[in-house]
Amino acid sequence: MAEQAKFLEGSLFKHITVMSFTASIGLMAIFLVDVVDMIFISMLGNAALAAAVGYAGAILFFTTSFGIGMSIATGALVARALGQGDAALAEEKASTSMVFGVLFGIVFSAVVWLNIPALAGLMGASGETLDLAAGYLRIIIPSLPFLLVGMMGSAVLRSHGAARAAMMATLMGGAVNAVLDPIFIFVLDLGLDGAAWASVCARLAIAITALVPIFRHFGGVHIPGLAALKTDLRPLALIAFPAILTQLATPLGSAYVTRSMAEFGETAVAGMAIVARITPVAFGTLFALSGAVGPIIGQNFGAGRTDRVRDAYRAAMIFTLAMVVGMTALLFLFRAPIADLFGATGIARDLVFLFCGPLALAFFFNGQIFVSNAAFNNLGHPFYSTWVNWGRQTIGTVPFVVLFSSWMGAPGVMIGQAAGGVIFGTLAWWLAQRVMADPKAGPAPAFQGHRRVHQLFHHRR
Repeated sequence: MAEQAKFLEGSLFKHITVMSFTASIGLMAIFLVDVVDMIFISMLGNAALAAAVGYAGAILFFTTSFGIGMSIATGALVARALGQGDAALAEEKASTSMVFGVLFGIVFSAVVWLNIPALAGLMGASGETLDLAAGYLRIIIPSLPFLLVGMMGSAVLRSHGAARAAMMATLMGGAVNAVLDPIFIFVLDLGLDGAAWASVCARLAIAITALVPIFRHFGGVHIPGLAALKTDLRPLALIAFPAILTQLATPLGSAYVTRSMAEFGETAVAGMAIVARITPVAFGTLFALSGAVGPIIGQNFGAGRTDRVRDAYRAAMIFTLAMVVGMTALLFLFRAPIADLFGATGIARDLVFLFCGPLALAFFFNGQIFVSNAAFNNLGHPFYSTWVNWGRQTIGTVPFVVLFSSWMGAPGVMIGQAAGGVIFGTLAWWLAQRVMADPKAGPAPAFQGHRRVHQLFHHRR
């Protein structure tokens, strides 16, 4: 089955470029739909709607982070198995991971759903805006298990090197959302609720589209026995738990920033919501980079190719620098048309202009964190990702936001957030160099000790 591990040979920069761009095309399709959502909602003429989306977006980011953590663990386990030349073991890891992901996702979404008003209120939403955000979230949150299946399925596909199939899953979600948005919002006159229902349909489409190629080409997903579930829980948890903690740091940091921005009025929150939707569209390739470089590092680590692990990290950093510089130039050139597209005025326009300028260059340090976290998660040090992300979203955010906002007002909130990223991006790079200089000799013992259960799993089938 050695042919399954396609990242053990060939140009690493090419692998990273292909994986990142294909993953980012799908991601940007989703993010572009979010932008169109905001444009449609702005057309409804109620400023509270745009602010509600800003508050809801921070909470959705929180729930999505759970899925990202589970997909990171799934991708790492499957990629390691493929690096060892064992496609059957990879199939087992995909199956057990998917089952645990759905079960945990149901519980997690239920807890969030029961606390929606409290969560929105914690971020500063009140009155009509709070009611709108809560109604929007009550529709979307129960669909989290569908999103989890889609995200974990895409991670499995990327681990096999099936970048195009993973891209198609998110592209399908974006297409469904784009088609249903205007129908639900305007034709059916559902307003903000219509945007929520379109998102639910998109999540279902992502799940289905990710599962189809897995069943066609990579053995499918099966309900494993209790022995396999019990044995695979520990290695999954060893990566997933710190990965989820790592991902949860970002929405919590964003929630604090949202609350800080709320002190300057709903126009400032709306401006920040616009920036939040521009950012992933502009830097979608970098958001995709962690998921793209992870399987490349994981396969080479599983095969003991530490030289290619280091080269992959270096190539990813070069890719990050080129993308940030190029995209910042484009944002600066088109900053006025971007602001006009959203009808941004006053402080909202100032915030858009601030982002579409020198502040965008600071995203390079976020890229450093993304790539370093992929290295940590796939080289057996997932808690390094946790420490870096939580540090970045706490001591790397709160004091800087407080300091700069006291000097500069609403723009200072964004500047302070970016300043912390510079420090922790550099720290992540330093830690990654140490890990790659002395990586583990092979996958963790907990991963290696599954041969007997893995054989039982396939014998039972």
